Amino acid sequence: MHRALHKSLLRLLLLAGFGYLGLCGLVFATQRSLIYLPQPRTLPAGPALMSLQAGDVRLQLSVRGRTHAPALIYFGGNAEDVSLSVDALAAAFPQHALYLLHYRGYGGSEGAPTEAALFSDALAVHAHVAARHPRVSVIGRSLGSGVAVYLASRREVESLLLVTPFDSIAALASRQFPFLPVRWLLLDRYDSAAYAPAVRAPTRILVAERDQVIPPVHSQRLLQAFAPGVAELRVLAGVGHNSIAGHPDYLRQLTLPIERQGRAPAE
Repeated sequence: MHRALHKSLLRLLLLAGFGYLGLCGLVFATQRSLIYLPQPRTLPAGPALMSLQAGDVRLQLSVRGRTHAPALIYFGGNAEDVSLSVDALAAAFPQHALYLLHYRGYGGSEGAPTEAALFSDALAVHAHVAARHPRVSVIGRSLGSGVAVYLASRREVESLLLVTPFDSIAALASRQFPFLPVRWLLLDRYDSAAYAPAVRAPTRILVAERDQVIPPVHSQRLLQAFAPGVAELRVLAGVGHNSIAGHPDYLRQLTLPIERQGRAPAE
């Protein structure tokens, strides 16, 4: 009797173990389909579309040209068609040239999105823009905040604006899947908190008070990772992750001069 019970328990434990390993394998195999949700480009090709060769792929950017003007590079969310943001950014930044990157696999850009690829593409876009404009500012929203922080940690930018940013994808995934060893499974980590200390550009972080996709605590942890005096955080009340752009103060917060907090950045 005891031997039969022991065998049954052992069988259940083995089944549970294999089931858990199977779940881990499924998450590992499908993780990029959870992070990246490529969108087609809504606006047609024409003067508002630019192609840029980046390594072995050709990228598409929705643009608004301004010769010799300051420039703004925009990195959007994981399910965003950035062409739809051109008009709003053009109204908010009438004097700026605009460059909105369609990630690999999005909006006609070639290739498939990965962290390494998007980081490399961000550097290529910045090189193109910086060669043509006297000053370059960067906006990153949601997933794009991870790309923007990396770029600002590697290249000189005029200012950095982060909308609903996170400290790292690993931290977010651990919160959503506490029963899985996500830190061992993740291929793309977007560890913005690790890159933030190298950022010297004045930075503003915009947080949605009711964000359930990226809870505000993850934006606050990112703020703490910047060198003293570099970054400031603003909370927009009553909005969520996907509705923050509808807040009446959203565009004003993007365009207000970024004020350092009165402390010198760490050397």
